[in-house]
Amino acid sequence: MRSLFGAIVNYKLKKEIMPVPIDRVYQKVLALANKEQRGYITPQEFNLFADHAQMEIFEQYFYDLERAIGKTPADTEFADKATNLDEKISLFEVYNDATPITNIHGDVRLGHLNIYRLGAVRVKIRGFGPYHKPAEQQDTKELDKYATPLTNSLNGLAGPYFLKYGSLEELRIKIYPNPSMTNNYDSVRVSYIRRPLVPNWTYFVTNDGAALYNSTGSGHQDFQLHVSEENNLVTKILQLAGVSIKDYQLTAIAAQSDGKTSQQKN
Repeated sequence: MRSLFGAIVNYKLKKEIMPVPIDRVYQKVLALANKEQRGYITPQEFNLFADHAQMEIFEQYFYDLERAIGKTPADTEFADKATNLDEKISLFEVYNDATPITNIHGDVRLGHLNIYRLGAVRVKIRGFGPYHKPAEQQDTKELDKYATPLTNSLNGLAGPYFLKYGSLEELRIKIYPNPSMTNNYDSVRVSYIRRPLVPNWTYFVTNDGAALYNSTGSGHQDFQLHVSEENNLVTKILQLAGVSIKDYQLTAIAAQSDGKTSQQKN
């Protein structure tokens, strides 16, 4: 059976993301929410809903992929689903990104990379030649048996190894034995799946108080999901908006639409 990360197609070149235009989604949401005077969704509310909806769809990819790759390989239906999910997730895959170590103890900060799931870690270490060698993940208890604190080397294990620590916001790894500091900007390379950037509908306010779309506004960001997710985004944002404005009929309508979409995918 393929591993989850291994199921994703590896691209050495970053794939271009064709964004889902955030203004088009907002206009659809407004048109459907305002139908029969159901209520108005402010830009601030929309941006909050947009981020939530995008992450919900993004995270669902991984649950669906786990289900798809667990099916019989001969089943072409599930093979096609896995291929489609591979394509959607691969938009966020970063391959072999050079990452500097921060000190002689082999610590590497990864928080700035916006990592959702860490994949391969490759390390250039003294004694292993000029090439980056794949590092194997170990837990703290296992490495404590072999690590020598003063030198950060290993007694009895060949390595290289790494362990993860820190928080989701400030993910870090520690390399054993420690990489060379002579070229610390190319000692560690990581492959990972990054989080999509937070969508942001930017605007300016007219004299009469109306919010008008400004595509060149500071912080503007379209959705980064696959273009096929546009209607799914609209539906999920409407569900959140229905709860916000306490229009449960709107929520129910959006849920019915979401259910039809799920049936079509399955």
